[in-house]
Amino acid sequence: MTDIPAPSGEAIPPTPGDTLLFENDRVRVWSMTLEPGGIFDFHQHHHDHVVLWPDAGDVQGQELGDAEWGISQHAEPGFVLYKTVGSAQPLHPHRVRNLGTEKVTHFVIELLETSPSADELPWQHNDRGSFSASDGR
Repeated sequence: MTDIPAPSGEAIPPTPGDTLLFENDRVRVWSMTLEPGGIFDFHQHHHDHVVLWPDAGDVQGQELGDAEWGISQHAEPGFVLYKTVGSAQPLHPHRVRNLGTEKVTHFVIELLETSPSADELPWQHNDRGSFSASDGR
């Protein structure tokens, strides 16, 4: 898998969080904490993963090359998302920003084994929040 260069020309990091909390040969667990208005810069996901929101929060995402912030997540406590990235290529790079007035933290659990799917599949989530993307993924 090839990393896409960032606008600065550097490779996009495969680090979907700001703090690595745990890692073994099967899973990697990250936290991402965003201050009000804070942005977590461009990154990309190379593995199928689960995103867990223990508390409420509202964030937007922007894919590299898009002018608009076309990804929206509204989380109530216990919101869970699952993404099949697939084994063919990583997700398109994106960044995330906190729309709220409170600091928010969510957790990204990467499943390090090869995805059972070659292709990216749509997001799945429980009923404790919402996810939408302008491209329908």
